[in-house]
Amino acid sequence: MPPLEQLADFEHPLVRSTAARLTEGATNDRDRIARLFLFVRDEIKFQFPKNGDLVKASEVIRSGRGQCNTKGTLFLALCRAAGIRARIHFSLIDKAIQRGLFTGVAYWLMPAKISHSWIEVEIDGRWRRIDAYINDRPLQECAVSELNRMGWRTGFSVALPKQGEPATDLDLDLDAERFSQMAAVSDDHGTYDDPAEYYASDRYRNRPSRLKLWLYRQLVDGINERVERVRHGTASTRR
Repeated sequence: MPPLEQLADFEHPLVRSTAARLTEGATNDRDRIARLFLFVRDEIKFQFPKNGDLVKASEVIRSGRGQCNTKGTLFLALCRAAGIRARIHFSLIDKAIQRGLFTGVAYWLMPAKISHSWIEVEIDGRWRRIDAYINDRPLQECAVSELNRMGWRTGFSVALPKQGEPATDLDLDLDAERFSQMAAVSDDHGTYDDPAEYYASDRYRNRPSRLKLWLYRQLVDGINERVERVRHGTASTRR
């Protein structure tokens, strides 16, 4: 696969102006990160783009929608535009994270493990992991309710923590590091300066064939409709 164009396009005017607007008046990096986090979490609604992961940060802002990898691309770009040291960390994650959103053929077509990412920012000389921006708050709260109703630990874009781990929490805490999906993560693939570097590598699992991409684009509207039903507490799911 040929090298991809930079996806975290932090020098794009829209990304730069968005970062400047969001961080205006902030006096330190913790405050800047918190403001960027809230924007990515709640103003960018969780949904699946037709182009999968290969979406530039500026395009995520324009659409107002994204999933774990594309919201991560945006968060990375906004941090860079705001002068915050940041990187993106890739891994694999159990496809069960999308159970209840992807159903039938769409779920069957997914590999058992899919490529997944979160953001790391450097604060006080230490890299801190953040993934709680992935699901907007209404989706997260209703998804946890759906998991409890179904008796599942993983699904609807949430992975409930294992016993003894901190409770799932969408509030940013750079020191305690609470997460929304980390409990389903496996197979660490390391950190990258830009998502395009990972997507061009052999480790990337979400690269579809032409047929699978065509099928995904036929099915994605229905998948996003299920996301909306979960978000509004009107999901109708089957075991």
